[in-house]
Amino acid sequence: MALTDKDIAELFEKTGGVLHGHFLLTSGRHSDTYMQCAKLFEDSEISATLCAELAERVKVYKPDIVVSPAVGAIIMGYEMSRHLHVKNLFAEREDGKMALRRGFVLPAGARVLIAENVVTTGGSVKEVIELLSTMDCTVVGVAAMVDRSNGQVDFGVPFTAMLTADVKSWEASECPLCKDGSKPIKPGSRNLK
Repeated sequence: MALTDKDIAELFEKTGGVLHGHFLLTSGRHSDTYMQCAKLFEDSEISATLCAELAERVKVYKPDIVVSPAVGAIIMGYEMSRHLHVKNLFAEREDGKMALRRGFVLPAGARVLIAENVVTTGGSVKEVIELLSTMDCTVVGVAAMVDRSNGQVDFGVPFTAMLTADVKSWEASECPLCKDGSKPIKPGSRNLK
């Protein structure tokens, strides 16, 4: 049985994956809502259910490997690869740029699906696509739990999201929450040390 947008939104709410307040997003934009996929992945049953559904939606691209940007999408990438019965790797930053580390190697001619937890501007995914463009592989698609761009981001390959969220975000200089004196918090993982 396919999950509806309502089912998916309810799972986010049930797990505490929708936060309200004042947030600094990985993209640098500010928002009053944050989709915390890490809360989804605390529950192995819910994450398995969501990733199985998303894997079903993207299997048409016939990937033979899943690559996800670290840190936020590592669990999702693993779970997607498990449902697709393919290998799983993750890219992480080294000297500020995405790299395959830990002895990870893409097989020649690999058909790669990129798995990302939340897409706002698509910056991390675009960095992974740039990294993969230097290798003998083909990016066949991008899969995300949440598309915060409301369908506006373009990766140049098919993009499938479990949930398209129309969540407001602003450039820092235009943020009404900042203008009201609020300070944003940064729940993401971009600058982990």
